[in-house]
Amino acid sequence: MTDLDLTELTAVQLVDGYRKGVFSPVEVTRAALDRAEQIQPEVNAFVRLTGEEALDRARRAEERWRRGEPCGRLDGVPVTVKDILLTRGQPTLRGSLAVSPDGPWDEDAPSVARLREHGAVFLGKTTTPEYGWKGVTDSPLSGITRNPHDPARTAGGSSGGAAAAVALGAGPLALGTDGGGSVRIPASFCGVFGLKPTYGRVPLYPASAFGTLAHVGPITRDAADAALLLDVIGTPDARDWSALGPAPGSYTEALAGGVRGLRVAYSPSLGGQVAVRPAVATAVRRAVQRLAELGAFVAEVDPDFSDPVEAFHTLWFSGAARVVQHLRAGQRELLDPGLREIVGAGARYSALDYLAAVDVRMELGRRMGRFHEEYDLLVTPTLPITAFEAGAEVPKGSGHRRWTGWTPFTYPFNLTQQPAASVPAGTDADGLPIGLQLVAARHRDDLVLRTAHALQAPGPA
Repeated sequence: MTDLDLTELTAVQLVDGYRKGVFSPVEVTRAALDRAEQIQPEVNAFVRLTGEEALDRARRAEERWRRGEPCGRLDGVPVTVKDILLTRGQPTLRGSLAVSPDGPWDEDAPSVARLREHGAVFLGKTTTPEYGWKGVTDSPLSGITRNPHDPARTAGGSSGGAAAAVALGAGPLALGTDGGGSVRIPASFCGVFGLKPTYGRVPLYPASAFGTLAHVGPITRDAADAALLLDVIGTPDARDWSALGPAPGSYTEALAGGVRGLRVAYSPSLGGQVAVRPAVATAVRRAVQRLAELGAFVAEVDPDFSDPVEAFHTLWFSGAARVVQHLRAGQRELLDPGLREIVGAGARYSALDYLAAVDVRMELGRRMGRFHEEYDLLVTPTLPITAFEAGAEVPKGSGHRRWTGWTPFTYPFNLTQQPAASVPAGTDADGLPIGLQLVAARHRDDLVLRTAHALQAPGPA
């Protein structure tokens, strides 16, 4: 046994401890499950916990480590899975009362399959808004997921349960999904690290009705754990026709490159398009100064695009309409009222409307492609605000109608399919976390991860 608080250790530290025999997968899993049970009544991060299955997998991992024969890079490491991703032997209800829990649930999503192959221990399924449709986490199925720093506030979404679980020590690794910011938003609000990889880097099956906006990505405490997780899940799967080929190298090995000489564009408000709270702006600017101290060439410059929210809405709302198209009238009455509204809007778009939105998307991609010929990285706030009241789609008195009104830094980079991450950048006067967003050109996930790793490293510049 050990006096360490095992719930505070990263996945990298856990694997090192298993290798050295300092602690065991069973000890770690029990600690993570205990923490999950402690936080659940107040924070509501889980749809279900799978304690017996987790302990069984941990015992088998412990025996493999005892023999010196781990089965993979995450053997015995606790992980949670957002209840959007198929997990063999468990219902995947997607936050909806309209989804039957009856099986068979006999298939893993690609990312879950890779985790299983590498010996990860599944603690349970984390909460999501219905079908992952919005940037906060509450649903008719599981209720409200709350912020780990202030339960009166939202954890963000749609991977809110995943981010809250990581922030509170209920497993160091979580799988989330991100169609408009759904990994980065809760990572920012909960004070953890979240990566939306380049589209296709992590295969997705079944295909999302939100199409090529939808990404699978890690939520972790730091970039090193995210790189390790991406090394595991970022491999091809034949079920995803749009998946990329093998990664060009190890993301873990790429962490050590540092930022010296990188060309960094800092855009505090996307050219004045976004009103950013002073505390957020100050924290992000301080982190940008840290990049300069570490040797990056930093310029305050804005990417050349206007807010593509209408095009995003056309694609997103149409996807929502497709998601529920198979439901009967009685089932539709069970849906989140906000989801019903955007489904109605999505059903009214024509094919020409959709293709016009695709044109906007392609032009945005062209502009960002040219932008990254000059700059390696774009830095923005992840969000212009910190977490607001739980149970609301938009902050009270904000004047916003939909969640996209307060997430203008995130959804543009789902349209462009670029890698983007939220990195913890401090807190405001209320102790609420602030996130900084790093964006790189498509396929340069390594740059995002190594820059985040440099920012999170302790010590002087």
